[in-house]
Amino acid sequence: MPLIPEEPQIHESAQGPRATPASGRTAPTPRPVPGPRPAAPSRPGRPGPLRPAPPVQRTPRDTATVKPGPSGPAPAAATAATPQIQLIPASAEGALDAAEEAVDLLLESGRAPGDVLVITTGEPHPWAAHELSFGDASYWAQHDAGDDVFYAGAAVASRAASRPVVVVAVNGGSDAAAATALPLAHARAGALLIVCGDPQQINSVLGAGV
Repeated sequence: MPLIPEEPQIHESAQGPRATPASGRTAPTPRPVPGPRPAAPSRPGRPGPLRPAPPVQRTPRDTATVKPGPSGPAPAAATAATPQIQLIPASAEGALDAAEEAVDLLLESGRAPGDVLVITTGEPHPWAAHELSFGDASYWAQHDAGDDVFYAGAAVASRAASRPVVVVAVNGGSDAAAATALPLAHARAGALLIVCGDPQQINSVLGAGV
């Protein structure tokens, strides 16, 4: 279903997942970035304990016809982790700034720099443009080192490895660039996907969702 943005509330009260305690505070899990809540709302609780299902009584005929299923790992759908998705509304001109602010908050909350990948759909991030001026090999060597935030344009982001957090700045470019970057970012994000951009454009690209 389309992502429904909420008004961003980026301030110091919110913290991120797996964050180490900072200034005596314990960071909750799994919300690493202040601002809009996850697209999927939390499930309201129901009063009272859950009643266990009644035991199933089988007749001898039923018992005889039941065959054990094959042993092995659980289906992938049951074990695969789905990243949390957060949408930060921003114009194309402000998407990169919003992404930078999200990265700053992630790092302040205790995320390691090497946990974060930033993908841009329009103009490259200044860091990426600077590092690429030294050559493609040097640029990707820093990616492989995995010890700092890595910035990649949508055209080359497919070369980037998965990281716990992926931030997408929809800062211009064609719809095709966004259509390529968003599903790719979702596939690369281990725990959290943050998308900064125009909600209408993002939802039109994602359709029913990633």
